[in-house]
Amino acid sequence: MKKIYFLLFLLTLASNCLAQVDKEILSEINFIENGLIKNIQIKGDSVHRFNIQERMDHYKVPGVSIAVVENGKIRWAKGYGYANTETGTKVDVNTLFQAGSISKPLAALSALKLFENGSLELNKDVNYYLKDWQIPENKFTLTEKVTIEKLLTHTAGMTVHGFPGYKQTDKFPDIIDVLNGNGNTPKIVVDTLPGSIWRYSGGGYSVMEKVVEDVSGLKLDEYMSKNILLPIGMKKSTYQQPISKEWQNNISAAYNSDGKLIDGLWNNYPEQAAAGLWTTPSDLALYCIEIQNIAQGKKDGLLKKETVQKMLTKHKNDWGLGPSLKNEKDSLIFGHGGKNAGFTNDMSAYAYHGNAVIVMTNADNGGMIISEIKNAVSKFYNWSLSQPKIIEVIKLSEVELKQFVGKYELKGQNLIFEVQLQNNQLILTNTPSGNLNLLPMANNKFIDLESGTLIEFLIDEKVSGIMINNRFKFAKID
Repeated sequence: MKKIYFLLFLLTLASNCLAQVDKEILSEINFIENGLIKNIQIKGDSVHRFNIQERMDHYKVPGVSIAVVENGKIRWAKGYGYANTETGTKVDVNTLFQAGSISKPLAALSALKLFENGSLELNKDVNYYLKDWQIPENKFTLTEKVTIEKLLTHTAGMTVHGFPGYKQTDKFPDIIDVLNGNGNTPKIVVDTLPGSIWRYSGGGYSVMEKVVEDVSGLKLDEYMSKNILLPIGMKKSTYQQPISKEWQNNISAAYNSDGKLIDGLWNNYPEQAAAGLWTTPSDLALYCIEIQNIAQGKKDGLLKKETVQKMLTKHKNDWGLGPSLKNEKDSLIFGHGGKNAGFTNDMSAYAYHGNAVIVMTNADNGGMIISEIKNAVSKFYNWSLSQPKIIEVIKLSEVELKQFVGKYELKGQNLIFEVQLQNNQLILTNTPSGNLNLLPMANNKFIDLESGTLIEFLIDEKVSGIMINNRFKFAKID
C-alpha cells in the first residue's frame, strides 16, 4: 500500500511540474504574440506593441507558423490563422509551407555530404562531374572555373537571380530545360569572372543540383530524403516537385500581396535545390539543432565538425557554404530567408548557443510580419537575432525628389523596378514585396518603414542607379 501511495505521489508531482512548465511556455507565447514590434522606429516616437492576429490582418497574411529553439531543443511551436481560407483549414504545427530559398542551405548539405564521401571536391571544375549537360565555356571561364564552393557561396559568376515557379496548368520542365533557358527563365550561364564578385544566383544552385544528381545517380528529392532529411528527423519535409498527393493532407495554399489565393493554390518549382522544399518550422528547427550540435562537438552527426566549420566560414558578402552568416565567433548566426510566389519565410539560428527562430507564412507580404515577430522573440529571450532600427528622417522638396524618378534594372537578371513620385512621396514599384513607400534620410538614402528595405541612390553627375539593402545594385535605364 505504501508503494502505491508513493507512486501516486510521484505521478502528482510530475503532473504538477509539467503543468508548471506548460504555464511558463504559455506565458512566453502570450508575451511574444502580443508583443510584435515594428522593424523600423523613427527617433523620438514611442514604441507600440501589436498582437499577431492584428498584424496578420494588417498585412493580409492568412497564415503564420513559428518554431522557437532554446538551448538546443524546440521550446515551442504554434500555428496561426488559415492554411486555406476557402476550405477553412487552419494552420497547425504540422502544416507544410513552401520554403522558397531556405531550400538552398539544406540542399547544400547534399553537396557537402558527397564531399565527405569523397565523391566530389569543393574546388574542382564542376564540368568534370556533369554528364549530359555542361556549363558553356566562354572568356570568363578560361582562367577561373565554376566550383561547388563558388556555387554554394554565390560567387560563381552565374546568372538568374530567382525563379517565378509554374502554375499547375503549365508545362513542367526538367532541370536541363531550366539550365538551357527552355522554361520561364533565361539560360543559366557564366557572365563574369568566377570568384570575382558575390551575386545571388538561384541559377547557380540549379547547376549544383545537376552535379548532385549526376554524381549520386539519384534525383535531388530522392537523395535529400534518404541522406539528409530523414537522418535529421525531418519527416514532414520533401523536395518533391510537383508535390505528390500523399503529401497534400496538410499543406498551405499561397496568397498574393492583396491576400488573395493564387491560381492553382500554389506554384510548382522544378528548381528543387533553389526553391523546391516543402517543410514546417519545426522540421527546420531540427536542421538548426543538428548544425548547432555538430558545431559544438557532436561526433555522430550528419556531417563532420570540420565540414560544418567550412560551411560556417564567411566568404564574400558574409556567405557560407549554403547559409548567410552574421556576427563573429561565439555570436555567429546562420540562416536564410525564403520567398516563393505566395510564401515568405525566415530562419535564423545561433551556431554556438543552441537558439533559433523560424517563421513561415503563406503570403507575399509575410516578410513584414516576420521581422516584427523576430523582434518580439529577441526581446523576450534577450537575443540579438533581430531588433528595431532607429532612424532619423528628413524632408525633401518635390524638385529634389524628382531626380530619383525612373526605371532601374538588375543587370543579367531580367528584373526591373520603377521609382515613381506620388503626392510628394517616392514609391518603389514592382518589387516582390509590393510597392514600397520611401522615406528620405541623409546621404541619398531612403527607407520603407514597413519592410525595412533600404534604398541608396547612386549619384555620379546625376542619378545612375540604386543599391538595395547594400547588396543588389540596379542601374538606371530610364
